[in-house]
Amino acid sequence: MPTLNASDLRPFIPAQDFALSKRFYAALGWDTRDVDRGLALVSLGEEQHFYIQDYYRKDIAENTMLHLTVDDAPAWHAHVAAVLRDGDFAQARVQPPRRQDYGASVVFVHDPSGVLLHLCQWDR
Repeated sequence: MPTLNASDLRPFIPAQDFALSKRFYAALGWDTRDVDRGLALVSLGEEQHFYIQDYYRKDIAENTMLHLTVDDAPAWHAHVAAVLRDGDFAQARVQPPRRQDYGASVVFVHDPSGVLLHLCQWDR
């Protein structure tokens, strides 16, 4: 049987305003670069990636969630809150860290298109 390894899962997320979404993720400190017409690669470090696509359907955007494990949920909350306060991202919002029954503190971030970022700090 052949070895069927896989790596680097890169989901595609919708953008209601493609340029705004790219600015939002860049403002968060993520590397955002166009890779094709209507397609941008967003990278956080060397191992976390996803694509923003210049395509939008409200029902898809509002039912898309990206989970990211973080070391410090309160620091991420403060960082995102500062970006939202200082930027022009009226549709985006962030919620303070909330303790979840499954053993994590989670910051919920809604991007400008309604995509939910689930920033999770697992209990140690």
